[in-house]
Amino acid sequence: MSETVYLGICGSLRRASRNMGLLRKAGEIMPPSCKLEIADISSLPLYNADIAKPDVVERFVAQANKCDGYLFACPEYNYSLAPALKNALDWLSREPNLKPLSGKPGAIVGAGGGMGTVRSQNHLRQVCVYLNVKLIDKPEFFSNAFSPAFDNDGNLVDPTLADKLADLLNALYRWTMLLKCPG
Repeated sequence: MSETVYLGICGSLRRASRNMGLLRKAGEIMPPSCKLEIADISSLPLYNADIAKPDVVERFVAQANKCDGYLFACPEYNYSLAPALKNALDWLSREPNLKPLSGKPGAIVGAGGGMGTVRSQNHLRQVCVYLNVKLIDKPEFFSNAFSPAFDNDGNLVDPTLADKLADLLNALYRWTMLLKCPG
């Protein structure tokens, strides 16, 4: 069986982002025969249908077309998802028939304050309904970004949260296999 490749997309562009730290940890603990590639969306221009698709967008679209599914790291900005993440999805959504997104499995993780990223994850779920990304429902993954679970560089260092992240990744892989071979 070939390797299952997931594309990690982080809505935070900060160097020490805890959300990017979640993706880095996910890359280390993916299930066997799985790989996580992390997209660099930091240089994507704001979506504008009036401009020709820049090379950086072409590379991002190619990366998305090749992946088997998604892992979204969704911070919460002003009770909603981060503009960088929404912008990345807007670029992908302009491809014919939503090809990079439609029908592919996905999962969401998030680190934030207060309620974690509950509200932003709910907003992302609404966006994914339109994009036809098949998100897993459980387990959910929320973490407090301002706790000792993360070091100063944004890396996840808490073993209990790492175990919960591993549970989510295993569920995502099972979901991926179910979508590939229904019945």
